[in-house]
Amino acid sequence: MRLGDALSLSTRMFKTRPLRTLLTILGVGVGIGTVLFLVSLGYGLQNAILSRITTADSLLALDVNPGTSDLIRLDNESLQKISQIEHVIEISPVITASAQISAKNLTGDGIMYAVNPSFFRLSGIETIFGEFFSGEKEIVISTAALQLINMEPKDSVGQEVNLTYFVPRINEDGIEEVTIFEDIAPYKIVGVVRDDLESVIFVPLSNVSDGGTDSYLETKVKVSDSAYMLDVRNKIMEMGFFVSALRDTIEQATKIFKVIQIILGLFGMVALIVSAIGMFNTMTVMLLERTNEIGIMRSIGVSKKDIKKLFLFESMLMGFLGGVGGIILGFIGGEIANFIMNLLAKNFGGQAIDLFESPLWFLLVILGSSAFIGFITGVFPARRAAKLNPLDALKYK
Repeated sequence: MRLGDALSLSTRMFKTRPLRTLLTILGVGVGIGTVLFLVSLGYGLQNAILSRITTADSLLALDVNPGTSDLIRLDNESLQKISQIEHVIEISPVITASAQISAKNLTGDGIMYAVNPSFFRLSGIETIFGEFFSGEKEIVISTAALQLINMEPKDSVGQEVNLTYFVPRINEDGIEEVTIFEDIAPYKIVGVVRDDLESVIFVPLSNVSDGGTDSYLETKVKVSDSAYMLDVRNKIMEMGFFVSALRDTIEQATKIFKVIQIILGLFGMVALIVSAIGMFNTMTVMLLERTNEIGIMRSIGVSKKDIKKLFLFESMLMGFLGGVGGIILGFIGGEIANFIMNLLAKNFGGQAIDLFESPLWFLLVILGSSAFIGFITGVFPARRAAKLNPLDALKYK
């Protein structure tokens, strides 16, 4: 039997029992669609979270801090030594301090980070409104800090606020003392970052370091290439500093999300197994209904191999069409869920994101798997059909 003849005969099931065939395909489609919907949720969550904290520069950056040791200090001398390590191409130190922000007769407490503009790039931080500072009297502020002074994020850019910050420093006797900086000149808000939990204010590093402070909370260290990150990391650790990298966090998070995707996929497999059982039942019923037809085909010379091939083609066709239908159902379900989530986020002042994403390779795997499931469910009915005795099959009513 030629391939074209097998395909032509396989489509007869749509003419003889169209409703049953369509319901079987729909059952497979629901199972495939459920798997796609749940796994797409895992991929969407992974991309939504990791894309917000990763940039090309942040993946090449190391976080260096003195840890809990009182003997190790991250000062200008330490920064000079770190910058001289081979393959280190950029450093961006951070000074932290308690701060008070005031505007419109409202005052709130927060944490101030004195940084260079490069810090944002190396940290993977992005603004939701405005841009990063480029002048001395400019700040970038978090959404939580804006709530303290009753400002809306979208309306805050261009507004002026006053800052008072308390910077700890080591004096000549080695004793820590706190220096209070209270700027009379107001700061201009030029950018807003999303952080609804912590009240954070970013100011230019020069505003604080010019006051004689020589003690840093941490520094970002950019390496020229990922191949050198381990070597640079070890050399900095030999100096006594604690070193971490965003890449480590990404790798751990990716492993966790893979487990989540597998768990979600297993839940979807339950629906897929149920639909596969339904498909197997349909193929068995079709075998019984076509027993007499099989007897006629065998009596005119159709081989057992061709009979088996015909049933396998029919089951694979139903599986494949079920896969196509499942992808359509899963895609529509994901788009509806994305629309609802983004609508809710917009109403509550959040940011729109896509929680359901499906990579192309996964869609191809789904399509191939659906055809394979059709093949598996059709093997037993196909073998039974091939083994039927032509005379007994002709007598079957």
